[in-house]
Amino acid sequence: MIAVPAENHTEATAPATDDVLRRTEGRAGFVTLDRPRAINALTHPMVRALDAALTAWEHDPAVTTVVLRGAGERGLCAGGDIRAIHDDARAGGTASAAFWRDEYRLNARIARYPKPYVAFMDGIVMGGGGGVSAHGSVRVVTERSRIAMPETGIGFVPDVGGTWLLGRAPGELGTHLALTGAQIGAADALLAGLADHHVPAATLDALAADLTRLPADEALARHTTAAAPGVLAEQREWIDACYAAPTVEEIVDRLFDTGVPAAKETATTLLAKSPTALKATLTVLRAARGLDSLEAVLDLEYRASCAALTSHDLVEGIRAQVVDKDRNPRWEPAGLAAVTDADVSRYLTPPPGGDLGLAG
Repeated sequence: MIAVPAENHTEATAPATDDVLRRTEGRAGFVTLDRPRAINALTHPMVRALDAALTAWEHDPAVTTVVLRGAGERGLCAGGDIRAIHDDARAGGTASAAFWRDEYRLNARIARYPKPYVAFMDGIVMGGGGGVSAHGSVRVVTERSRIAMPETGIGFVPDVGGTWLLGRAPGELGTHLALTGAQIGAADALLAGLADHHVPAATLDALAADLTRLPADEALARHTTAAAPGVLAEQREWIDACYAAPTVEEIVDRLFDTGVPAAKETATTLLAKSPTALKATLTVLRAARGLDSLEAVLDLEYRASCAALTSHDLVEGIRAQVVDKDRNPRWEPAGLAAVTDADVSRYLTPPPGGDLGLAG
């Protein structure tokens, strides 16, 4: 856990509960994800503990701001515990679906939280890490931020409201990020609408201290700086032109045909991802653009996640990337042309256990 100056406590530091630390200081409630060896990857008990902290502070007049941090130096959160998801999928279990039900409800709650929710998106922030941070009302990135939704590389579809966020990025930036799973830094996160403020990593503790005594906007004004230039702004022309294509196959063709080296490299990157996940992701992302609430999108993503849980590619993708680490997934089907409309429609179909039902 990264220490915060301990003056003016209103509540004693709480013991670790399900790898989540919770305490209050001054006017702020601090919650720290505390699995640093796993880059604070989320487990089901951690989701419940974070939700419990939000419940405790929502109606506590002494707490006016909530601050989310990650323990250790590597990042806020690397996502969900995908090794556990792999094991559950192989066994045909239901634990992952239960986890997503609570996780997605938490994502929606964070987006609607009535008090400033300040997320320190320092270091690695991927998948579920974005779900507990990028829906917050105040999203802080640093020069160390590496943000991504890398699901297509493991045979999955961006979830935790990721298609809601990426579907509203300027132009086709969100489509590019969703399909490639590319990592972006602070400036590109700001451009894509995934973050609000850049603060140097070295001053995060000072910002945390100021949040204990100042309103969030005043504290941020003392520490916000300009981010170093990113890369997406210069790539907008070919990104917008290529990703506007109606199908993944045509997107790949356009990328190869641009004559731009970075675009051609991107096409090669896409062809290494799960073909089914690519097509399902494009379908879900474009459907998300037509929905009017995060809750409705989370309902849609829950269908896609449950479909992926019973697919070959999710187990195989996690095996190749995390379990065996041979980086050589054997996708089924192996190519885009072999993925049928019926294969994709599974990702839009209510799961056997019923819909999430967040949108009512």
